[in-house]
Amino acid sequence: MTEDPTALALREALWLALQLAWPPLLAMLTIGLLVSVLQAMTQIQEATLAFLPKLVAMAVVLLLTGPAMTLALQGYATQLYERVVALGGQPR
Repeated sequence: MTEDPTALALREALWLALQLAWPPLLAMLTIGLLVSVLQAMTQIQEATLAFLPKLVAMAVVLLLTGPAMTLALQGYATQLYERVVALGGQPR
């Protein structure tokens, strides 16, 4: 039994989204946890202290992983367009 091409493309898109999302999310989680522990130890409840390190960490992670993310998205898009062209000649 062959799998529906739409379901296959959707499954691959969701898997790619998961792969691309984990580095920034992991960085944000780690920095958020560290800042929360620091705020709890020092009892400093400044909002910018929680926000700015996360912003810097997100920028660093995106600068480091951005090219790889772009290549992964480009590869998925190319593969998807090739499948669309290949399916275009098939009768329904």
